[in-house]
Amino acid sequence: MTLVWLITGVSSGLGLHLTQIVLARGDKVIATARSPGPKPHDDLPTCSPNLKLIQLDLDWDTEQIHAAVKNAVQIWGRVDVLVNNAGYSHKGLAEEVGSAGFKQQFQTNFFGLMDVTNAVLPTMRQRRSGTIVNIGSRTSWRPDFPGGSIYGSSKAAVRVYSESLATEIAPFGIRMLIVEPASFKSDTYTKTPWDDRNPIADYANLATQIQEVLRLRGSAVKGDPHKGMSVVADVVRGEGVAKGKEWPLYLLLGDLAISGFKEKAEIILERTKDWEPIMADLNCDE
Repeated sequence: MTLVWLITGVSSGLGLHLTQIVLARGDKVIATARSPGPKPHDDLPTCSPNLKLIQLDLDWDTEQIHAAVKNAVQIWGRVDVLVNNAGYSHKGLAEEVGSAGFKQQFQTNFFGLMDVTNAVLPTMRQRRSGTIVNIGSRTSWRPDFPGGSIYGSSKAAVRVYSESLATEIAPFGIRMLIVEPASFKSDTYTKTPWDDRNPIADYANLATQIQEVLRLRGSAVKGDPHKGMSVVADVVRGEGVAKGKEWPLYLLLGDLAISGFKEKAEIILERTKDWEPIMADLNCDE
């Protein structure tokens, strides 16, 4: 069966690779970018009749996003798979960035994602079928490092939203897939500058150290985005490595994503063990 995919943020990174993979499998793609132009990336086969490019900016207001998605759905009359991939990583220390930086990050990574989802859901409910793929991040599980709170909290919001939404849309035959990648080769680490809009002297050394760590980490990333997105395509289509397997809901991509989740679970369980007698015995006395 030929599927129609709506993939946001295809001008680079995971979205670009997923678009290439989906087209190679014979499916149709409505690909979005903030400024698509005639060709947002040289590696996109814009001459393919199965690829349509539209402009979509997650910082638009809700009405603009809904109008863009409505036009997208009309291209082939349906959207079988929505992939909420568009977003960015806002780097900075929480106190220095302040609420303005968090609001900016959440608008793109969370509220914009929600607007796109809400624009697509009525068509999926009507057809009683569909798949929503929300791209999260390992950082939502392991944000416990300086500079990780802004991006990590936005992706944690995506995960919690997706977990609950999955239970609400399941009766209509709509599936949810929460993809939590670790580090994959892209321009994520170099594209977004460090936010120093409100530098605080007490944090000066820490900010310098973290920026250097991020620079080194960017050059050491080993994750292959093509391999990662091939797994996503397999899961959605129920083929390849996913053939015959139960729907996962969570899809951790990369060894660092898996180890990060396990480490976080072990830390919580270990600390809960020490405090359990105190935390548990809090019911009202009979």
